[in-house]
Amino acid sequence: MRARGRVERVLRALHDDLWTWRADPLPPSVWLLWLPHGVVCLAAFGVLGGDVAQLSDNGGVDPGFAFLIALGQAGAMVLALWRPVAAWWLSMAAILVGALAVRAEMVPGGDKFTWPWPVAGIIGHLFVLLLLALRVRTRVSVEALVLTALATYVVQGLVGGLNYQPTGQLAVILFAVFVVLGIALRGRREARAELKQQTSLTAEERARRTLLEERGRIARELHDVVAHHMSVISIQAQVAPLLVENPSDELKENLAGIRQNALEALTELRRVLGVLRSEHPDAPAMSGGGDVAPHAPQPTLDRLDALVENIRAAGLTVTTETSGTRRPLPPGVELSAYRIVQEALSNVLRHAPGATARVHLTYLPIGLRVDVTNTRPQRAPAPSDGAGHGLLGMRERVAMLDGTLTACSLPDGGYQVAAFLPTDGPDHPAHDFAPDPPAPDPAHDSAHDSAHEPTEDDTR
Repeated sequence: MRARGRVERVLRALHDDLWTWRADPLPPSVWLLWLPHGVVCLAAFGVLGGDVAQLSDNGGVDPGFAFLIALGQAGAMVLALWRPVAAWWLSMAAILVGALAVRAEMVPGGDKFTWPWPVAGIIGHLFVLLLLALRVRTRVSVEALVLTALATYVVQGLVGGLNYQPTGQLAVILFAVFVVLGIALRGRREARAELKQQTSLTAEERARRTLLEERGRIARELHDVVAHHMSVISIQAQVAPLLVENPSDELKENLAGIRQNALEALTELRRVLGVLRSEHPDAPAMSGGGDVAPHAPQPTLDRLDALVENIRAAGLTVTTETSGTRRPLPPGVELSAYRIVQEALSNVLRHAPGATARVHLTYLPIGLRVDVTNTRPQRAPAPSDGAGHGLLGMRERVAMLDGTLTACSLPDGGYQVAAFLPTDGPDHPAHDFAPDPPAPDPAHDSAHDSAHEPTEDDTR
């Protein structure tokens, strides 16, 4: 019973693998487009003519019948480009019919004929097996090869013929070589496709990790700002009863609740902040900003002059301009504006050697507009191994405030980073105050963008 079950499983596997009309087209070559298809069709035409001549002239088969057999063999080669399993069945049928037709014409002492596989039939079946091995699983290719060898053994070894030159052994060896070649090429193609997929997944994972790192860094900075405000709320709630003469018990109770809630929120913020900072305990300071430790106070626009002086000391000529009425802005807006200017100037220093930069802050009624532009670099920048986090960090900061940001090349070869940071949330039409990017030079844009893309080194 066990042997019977094993035989049934083998027969079922053979039926599933080989008894199918499933389409499995051969894709066009990457470099040569449809050249492989043309080669197969040209070879099929040669097999058609050669098989007809061999079967009719040397094998003694009726020319019309020989043409049908050769047409089946050549048609199987073309069909293998789209339906390799069905093409293998057609090729086997044509070969077997041709072998039996030639055997019927054999006579003792007559001309010897290459049998059971004529030369043209061997060539045609080689193409079919190769295309089959390139498109289907290895098991299916091996099954087809085994059945081909079995059919050869039955026709030549068991049925036999008269006065012929045997080609079965040579044909089976060639078939095995081509099947192994097809399996190897298919394995190589699948390995390259898998490597490409893994590379794509790795790039996506790297981009996702970069995004999370930037968001974590922004969160660490903003936690300091939020914690400061919560501390102020707690202190004001504690002092408020002392500023009112004969405060009611209800007022005292409410202020005590406010202070208690503020202290609890402050405790939770400190815990989260500790977790965020413990993930990067050795994180270096921001370039050019003067931040010497992760726990240093977060900068505001009041420290912008010091930032510009540090950048100038590094060798970059920077000019600053301010438009509108300068006023205190929300801490998140000032911190984001400072970091955007810092990262943009750092990128100019690294990617545009010899250029000059201009920082323009425009105070608008509902927000702040930041423009950082630089001229064309005077020499080629040094190669950088950074991961390109600068623009990503800028976009995250602007998106957090519901603002807008543009970063593009200028027609004269320079570069511009422009952002609008609203001060009152998304209810205001931020896009009305967003900077209009200049029309970039198409011939220059792609090359300059890749050269000026900010890196991780630029933002840390």
